[in-house]
Amino acid sequence: MMRTFSIFFNTIRSMSLKKIMRLLSLVLPHPVFSLLSFHATLQAYAIAQKKFPKTASTNGIGNSFRHALWCCFIMMYCCKVSSPEKALAFCKRLTDLHEELFPNKPLETKMDLHNNKIGMNYFMKLLPGIHRQFFEKSFFIDGLEKKMKDAKVLKNTDDDFDGFLVYLDEK
Repeated sequence: MMRTFSIFFNTIRSMSLKKIMRLLSLVLPHPVFSLLSFHATLQAYAIAQKKFPKTASTNGIGNSFRHALWCCFIMMYCCKVSSPEKALAFCKRLTDLHEELFPNKPLETKMDLHNNKIGMNYFMKLLPGIHRQFFEKSFFIDGLEKKMKDAKVLKNTDDDFDGFLVYLDEK
């Protein structure tokens, strides 16, 4: 836990003033969503690291799971205090901003944004069948692990694997 706060603090410290202001413009108007999203971030990262220790922090398949799970968790927690529409809008803005503030190579960015969308879409697909107050983490962990069986390797920015998790082949 202390290591996580150290990483978070060092990340903020390394950001330019412009980037810090962009982040604050999103989180300050939404303090509850922001705290819930931070909690979701920690949980998704810990679960992905445990399940996929070799690829959760790389561009491998564990990373695709982590990004989709992250969005599912943000949606789950934010939906418990607000509408699914507001949670979805905040989740998209937050996860898009993450990619903007911490830029990657174009293919890595495409992969992350794609997998974030998979997570948000997966949550919204489950929403009609389950009251939003009764969602549990296991719903998303199990479902996304099944989706990983059909994950596709993203090779260039023109690839379109709508509905599938994607990852980069790091061999």
